[in-house]
Amino acid sequence: MAEAGEGAEELKRTPLEDLHRSLGAKLGPFAGWRMPIEYEGALAEHRSVRDRVGLFDLTHLGKVEVTGPGALGMLQRMVTNDLSRSAVGEAQYNLVLNEGGGVIEDLIVYRLGQERFFVVPNASNAPRVLRMLEEEKADEPLHLIYHQDWCFLAVQGPRAVDVVTGLFPEAAELTFMRCVETEYHRRPVIVTRSGYTGEVGFELFTYQDIAEALWEELLDAVRRAGGAPCGLAARDVLRLEMGYPLYGQDLFEASTAFEAGLGWAVAIDKGEFRGREALIRQRDEGLPSLLRGLRMRERRHIPRAHYPVFVGDQLVGEVTSGTFSPELGTGIALAYVWPGDVVELGQEVEVDIRGRRGAATVVKPPFVDRSPR
Repeated sequence: MAEAGEGAEELKRTPLEDLHRSLGAKLGPFAGWRMPIEYEGALAEHRSVRDRVGLFDLTHLGKVEVTGPGALGMLQRMVTNDLSRSAVGEAQYNLVLNEGGGVIEDLIVYRLGQERFFVVPNASNAPRVLRMLEEEKADEPLHLIYHQDWCFLAVQGPRAVDVVTGLFPEAAELTFMRCVETEYHRRPVIVTRSGYTGEVGFELFTYQDIAEALWEELLDAVRRAGGAPCGLAARDVLRLEMGYPLYGQDLFEASTAFEAGLGWAVAIDKGEFRGREALIRQRDEGLPSLLRGLRMRERRHIPRAHYPVFVGDQLVGEVTSGTFSPELGTGIALAYVWPGDVVELGQEVEVDIRGRRGAATVVKPPFVDRSPR
């Protein structure tokens, strides 16, 4: 899960690293950080989240606050979705595009006030997103705060509500993609009903000086609920079972928001934003590729990134993310394929797995029906 060129001496570290080590975590490089990859193992941690509850440290993700009269207008020109439709206390999935409509980043924007937004980009792109925010023109004054001293924890699974509401009773009123500001040890905490696993879950942002105490109290509650700490390896399997794309793996600048199947996050009629004209042209002219799901027919065939996809002798696509799904007992993948008469939903294709072909069916994710509740 390491990115090319990452050296141990260059990695940023979560303030909770000592706690992770004491729990026996296997730490490794991820997006410029040293993060817990697994504790007892990805399979056990996956099962914990699907059946009970798991606790994740996601401090590597970016955390940027944008406030002031110019905040909404500036963000509207930068992201694809329509933030004006978000009420205070709501979160919204968004994309940042280049002028050709290619995906620079996907991120969540939380509206904490009429003129106050909290932006959470991926770790590898956080500096770039911050730079873009600084460079984007604003019609009115605004202020940016990059919260490098904040931690980000996630509680995911069917028993997450019991765990989180035991510490934060106000979280019981939250529905999916809603958030609330509260306190822990008299320090601010943002609690949001969200996650990237497909399960009921919460994500919590707070200052690192109380993050250790919060982690330990949450972990105690998670264990009493039959759960466990979980690493990024399990999270990757969980998100792929839901068909959630990962930036740098399934999302990149060479493919547009429409090709990635994320048109639902594009408010094309809201007004100008970067990449809009290119998307309008592509909408009218047709898509050169489309991100689809592949479900392997045999348990022994596990697809991986960059494996080619064929129909007969014709190359029709390439896998971007692939793994074995413990929930389904078979391999699954996301792949960019060429639409039209060549590849359609329900069609049988073959994935070249190190020189051997494995049969797969083209499907529309999610692979596992675990819609947030």
